[in-house]
Amino acid sequence: MGEDPEFEAEVGTAAEPGRLGGLRRRGIYLLPNLFTTGVLFCGFFAIVQAMNGRFEIGAVAIYVAMVLDGMDGRVARWTNTQSEFGAQYDSIADMVAFGAAPALVAYEWTLKDLGTAGWIAAFLYCAGTAIRLARFNVNIGVVDKRYFQGLPSPSGAAVLAGLVWVMTDFGFRPSDWLAIVTWVIAVFAGITMVSNIPFYSFKEVNWRRRVPLWVILASVLGMSVVASRPSLVLFALFMSYALSGYVMWARERRVRSVLPEE
Repeated sequence: MGEDPEFEAEVGTAAEPGRLGGLRRRGIYLLPNLFTTGVLFCGFFAIVQAMNGRFEIGAVAIYVAMVLDGMDGRVARWTNTQSEFGAQYDSIADMVAFGAAPALVAYEWTLKDLGTAGWIAAFLYCAGTAIRLARFNVNIGVVDKRYFQGLPSPSGAAVLAGLVWVMTDFGFRPSDWLAIVTWVIAVFAGITMVSNIPFYSFKEVNWRRRVPLWVILASVLGMSVVASRPSLVLFALFMSYALSGYVMWARERRVRSVLPEE
């Protein structure tokens, strides 16, 4: 692969002329874009499962997409294979996996029982994801990297898909009250993604530094807790994260209101 110009050429640069006259081949980096394609596949797979009434499988597929999405950027940086193509492809895949897929899974699961209000909530969430991704792309290098501006789209997807997963896992069937809860979560996630609420990005954490042994033991314990009931634990974690931004925002406002008095 290392000598193949199809994979060596950076997007926006031309490889050696091919056999088709003056046309030039443009290559893309294989490894990181395989992960991005996996994200896109998981989103598409989740939509198909929702259409077939397999909502729990669809929700789990969205969580798998989150794992792959967290790896593609890191793989690109570790292998020095970042490209403009990869960045654009990643945004499109994220829109499918974290925008369209959760909205359609939630709609097919219970939001459709609310009629017009249901599809409006699903669209509001989907549009919120699109705006969140577009804003992230244009604000790269501008905002404080310690914090996200608004809820990240994978976390928004984890909240909405997590609700579907945990409810189906515990045997709850679609009902009027569950449709209302789903509507509230969808609207909450959609609005929070496009808000200016700060969310800690964890980008300051140095994953390569040495840590005490107790940190490893705590990590093993944490993974054991997740494995005991993944749907409940993951939904609780991401819901807590979605609320943490509002807690941080309220705390900052309180500090600012007190400072002039001092």
